[in-house]
Amino acid sequence: MKQIEVQIMGQSYLLGCPDGGEAQLREAVDRVDAAMCKIRDAGKVKARDRIAVLASLNLAFDLAAQQAAAAAAPAPAAPVSTEESSGDTDPKAAQLIQRLDQALAGDGHLL
Repeated sequence: MKQIEVQIMGQSYLLGCPDGGEAQLREAVDRVDAAMCKIRDAGKVKARDRIAVLASLNLAFDLAAQQAAAAAAPAPAAPVSTEESSGDTDPKAAQLIQRLDQALAGDGHLL
């Protein structure tokens, strides 16, 4: 297992990282850092441990809301683009396109 050094709210942490998971871990660190900094910058909470708890709760709530929305959304239509069907699309881009399709499918209005 690889170890990487990251910074969250200006403090360094040494984290264990599974092989091939560094990018995903760094994305998670960025989300946590942003959530904690937002709470700190609001100025109402000063204690680092309380900021961490509030940020964790906010992130967990957002994740639960996304999962509920994804479960309620109808299944996306099959891709029609030849690029998508040929397998040339980056897997992360394909996942993002699918998530966008799911989010927009229930709207029915373009504007």
